[in-house]
Amino acid sequence: MISSGQDLRSVAREFQIDGDFAGALPYGNGHINDTYCVTFQRAGVPRRFILQRINNTVFKNPPALMENIRRVTAHLGMQVRGDADAGRRVLTLIPTGDGRVFHVDASGDYWRTYVFVERSRTYEAVESVEQAYQAASAFGQFQRLLVDLPLPRLYDTIPDFHHTPKRFQALQQAISADAVGRAASAKSEIEFALTHESVAGVLLRAGLPERVTHNDTKLNNVMIDEVTGEGICVIDLDTVMPGLAAYDFGDMVRTTTSPAKEDERDLTKVVMQFPMFEALARGYIASAGRFLTKEEKGSLVFGGKLITFEIGMRFLTDYLMGDKYFKVTRRGHNLDRCKTQFKLVESIEQQEEKMHRLVDSIEL
Repeated sequence: MISSGQDLRSVAREFQIDGDFAGALPYGNGHINDTYCVTFQRAGVPRRFILQRINNTVFKNPPALMENIRRVTAHLGMQVRGDADAGRRVLTLIPTGDGRVFHVDASGDYWRTYVFVERSRTYEAVESVEQAYQAASAFGQFQRLLVDLPLPRLYDTIPDFHHTPKRFQALQQAISADAVGRAASAKSEIEFALTHESVAGVLLRAGLPERVTHNDTKLNNVMIDEVTGEGICVIDLDTVMPGLAAYDFGDMVRTTTSPAKEDERDLTKVVMQFPMFEALARGYIASAGRFLTKEEKGSLVFGGKLITFEIGMRFLTDYLMGDKYFKVTRRGHNLDRCKTQFKLVESIEQQEEKMHRLVDSIEL
């Protein structure tokens, strides 16, 4: 990560920002891109911006990624124009001096700048059912406003991101190879995954309509208004690409309904809390229900199970391969993560019928 204020000053000056550079500090808890809050002074008034260096190891085609973001933010901006506080409801890209939406520095790194969304904040963990409702409503609104995004189709910034059968195949290969001799220590998790093989391809075979989806619908990707508590702006648009509505709803279920941390070792703490699920379902359908088909609505509960199972498989695969993808801080870290996901799948399965009844009872 760059730490030199002078380097950040020179990068920030490549963008069309009036005023004098006043400083920059690391911002947020993201693990992919390098993010800074940059302050400029104009006529004695400070203005804040988000300056980010794109991780081109994870995102192989930054120009395509930025074209997606340019099109999506422009379309969202048109959709909310005239709304009260419209400028805080959509991320605003700042162009470079030559009119592009990204800057490439001498090292070949890609940078972008957004206007800072003031008077709002993010939360790493959900604190109430109302907060869950607001986040789900914001993601549903995000999808709804992008339903009529004109062609061409957005780029796939990470190809096959939610192709669960391919994730399953990768796990099978890791089990067979057992490259670092860990399969014996994950026997029960491997058995759980193999017995759930039938889950993997269900949504891909369902013939559901392709939507513009966010694909990383964690609570901390919604800016929450500091006064009203409303979810006002969806952020972190790197994985916005074509997908299924159930993928986004499913990841909300995965990341919001359990009170346990993703790497919690005490599995008794891992449970799908039904009140949190109800808040997500009501918030999401209140916003997205205007475009969801009956079949899409019927897929939401299964989406929660599928995405939780999928990320559990990914943790398990990485553990068996020697921790090549996800950052770890202790021995068995990825296996611990896998265990929490599979335990959450079990909790979802135990309440699945009740979850379906609730979703069915909410009118589109």
